[in-house]
Amino acid sequence: MSDPKIICMGEPLIEFNQVDATGHYLFGHGGDTSNCAIAAARARASVGFFSGLGADEFGDSLMQLWADNNVDASHVLRNPDAHTGIYFVSHGENGHVFSYLRKGSAASRITPRDLPRSAIENADILHLSGISLAISAEACDAAFEAIDIARAAGTKVSFDTNLRLKLWPLERARALTEAAMRKADIALPGLEDAEQLVGISDPDAIADHYLCLGAGIVALTLGKDGCLVATPDERRRVPGIKVSAVDATGAGDTFDGNFLAELNRHGDPFEAARFANAAAALSTQGFGAVAPMPMREAVLKALADAA
Repeated sequence: MSDPKIICMGEPLIEFNQVDATGHYLFGHGGDTSNCAIAAARARASVGFFSGLGADEFGDSLMQLWADNNVDASHVLRNPDAHTGIYFVSHGENGHVFSYLRKGSAASRITPRDLPRSAIENADILHLSGISLAISAEACDAAFEAIDIARAAGTKVSFDTNLRLKLWPLERARALTEAAMRKADIALPGLEDAEQLVGISDPDAIADHYLCLGAGIVALTLGKDGCLVATPDERRRVPGIKVSAVDATGAGDTFDGNFLAELNRHGDPFEAARFANAAAALSTQGFGAVAPMPMREAVLKALADAA
């Protein structure tokens, strides 16, 4: 079996998503970079995932999920002395709220020694997020080592800020996220993250900031307003499609996976963003991070219908 073209690395999680006011929760799967990997695989990309899982039923469930979605999880480590992380999603007037049971998770215990070096070297893209920098010092070291392996091999580095202030103080998040972005080829910030991490609100100024750090492509997601895509030579606002949204959990991860899949397919970041916007919109029409993620054919149909 050949090595995947896109390698995602991070913390997979089991999801319990509130579906009504009486306390019923829907079992599912999450974790931003795992979601990204599945989204990319549903877009028909060649994708692999690397992390650690507990030797528990939740870990078994995630391994089955990746197998069902054609994500290569052959490098995932199972740790009998650590648990698989869990999170809960509740919904209120101000959107969705996350609560986590992740301290000491198997993913947080990954070290630089555990990295699948050859798989990273043979990939076209390595994708990570700020969460790997936040969950533990070891995971942070592993993330930066993976980035350095990728850069030395000519593998492009994709980085999503995905700021979670429950995990670390803002000042540390700013310092380490900036350090990672200086090594990224593809910057995938969200507007709300960037406003806190960079301290500016203008999308063009945010794009300029990440371009100046060295990214060749910046795709700044703007929620229902689509995204701003910028390269050193060109920039465009790329609108989304209108849908009746019920749950935005995982929409940003769906964008990332579809964006990277399409970018790796044809190299055009603006067309990749158009496709990824539509996929992210479709993913908000159901509950949970993974279940509503669309297949490539559904995205193509939505784009054709919207034209």
